[in-house]
Amino acid sequence: MPPRALRLLSLSFALAVGGCFGGEERPVEVAAIGSSAAAFVAGPQLPYPAKLLRGATFEGLVGFDEQGQVVPALADRWIVTDDGLSFIFRLRDGTWADGSEITGESARVALLRALAAQRGTPLGADLAVIVEVRAMAGRVIELRLAHQQPELLQLLAQPELGLVRAGRGAGPMRLRREKDSAQLRPIPPQDRGLPQDQRWAERARRLELVSLPAKDAIQGFNKGEIDVVLGGTFADFPRLDAMGVARGAIRLDPVAGLFGLAAVNETGFLAKAENREALAMAIDREALGRAFNLAGWSTTTRIVNPGLPNDNGTIGERWAGRSLDERRSLAAARVAQWRGSQGAPVVRIALPAGPGADLLFQRLEADFKAIGVTARRVGAEAETDLRLIDMVASYAAAPWFFNRLSCAAPRIVCSAAADRLAAQAVAEPDPAKRAELSSQAEAQLTVANGYIPLGVPIRWSLVAGSVTGFAANRLAVHPLMSLAMLPR
Repeated sequence: MPPRALRLLSLSFALAVGGCFGGEERPVEVAAIGSSAAAFVAGPQLPYPAKLLRGATFEGLVGFDEQGQVVPALADRWIVTDDGLSFIFRLRDGTWADGSEITGESARVALLRALAAQRGTPLGADLAVIVEVRAMAGRVIELRLAHQQPELLQLLAQPELGLVRAGRGAGPMRLRREKDSAQLRPIPPQDRGLPQDQRWAERARRLELVSLPAKDAIQGFNKGEIDVVLGGTFADFPRLDAMGVARGAIRLDPVAGLFGLAAVNETGFLAKAENREALAMAIDREALGRAFNLAGWSTTTRIVNPGLPNDNGTIGERWAGRSLDERRSLAAARVAQWRGSQGAPVVRIALPAGPGADLLFQRLEADFKAIGVTARRVGAEAETDLRLIDMVASYAAAPWFFNRLSCAAPRIVCSAAADRLAAQAVAEPDPAKRAELSSQAEAQLTVANGYIPLGVPIRWSLVAGSVTGFAANRLAVHPLMSLAMLPR
């Protein structure tokens, strides 16, 4: 029997028996798109299914609700000092999973460990603003900052900042692993140091999380075997129409972030910034949007997505006033100059698998051919010249973009000048000056042409009509705890 059939058979069996975690009604069945064991991957940088599971079983100081709003978790309240340089959290009256008391000191130790695990990652760069973590009286913890960071709570709510005590998390759900399936049950509030919910038994439901390839997840959803599919990207978006998914079941998150090509090889044709710009000029972004057949998808030529808070409007879309034909004529002249001395340029593009990625390559291949460049597709992890970046912003502000395109990021053509300006911007207390420095940093990154923007990321989910606790949101966060709880 093929592996896909085996997975669906196993899932159907689990639905039929349904009693491995209590024997009551059928659990909420959630499939996250990924490899079969992706939910159980550990490490500082997690695949999407593992983020879902970690968010459900390892609480941080704060968390997210289904709307993508920050809500209490281990901390039941907090204040921010007037200067914005100190966040003080009061922890709830409860215990860790090992039965020990949640205290300021134990939370401090766990948070420092979580912060240390992120050093050297883009999230670690976001969190570098934290210069001290202090345990205060009883269940109080203070975070002191080097400069203001209005988005700090959104950073602390990331699954990677879930706190660990003796190898375990504090909920909000209990986990039992059955092979590659995560069997989850909400922990009653009184067991978490929270007020008792008299209707808890009526509201709380079991949930099963599995990680499946997109085709299998969509097929299971169409058969009614899966209630929610999470983690959809552009790579598999065309499958929805091809497999006959009802339009009413498709939910799109209005996210910001990076969706474009990063230059990772600074030799040959890509050694010159003007040649990298030639590739960027050749791309017909409107045709790419039509190929995806996604109404309202926002394309852009900017490094930082347009329209974000604190955008002072000094950076606009590139090549304003020039038609696509004019851009391609200029780009072709640069390619011809290179070809005269070096030969015809060939550019390798690393893309994931999937019909959406097939469409993307077809468009890029035609666009580059129009200026005399041959495109070759390679696997997502292969040695390459251009690599797709497809990342949702965890907070909608310029520093998020700068941290992921900085010279600290591995194998990306970058700009040291942009890094210096970005660092000055985050440390600048005056909002107008900070916006100006951010614009200058974006301008330097634009001139470097190390990143070729295409548009904003595409994130989709499938949600059955019976499901509660799901909402499309700008962060594309969909907590499993929310999906497991019926409304009050």
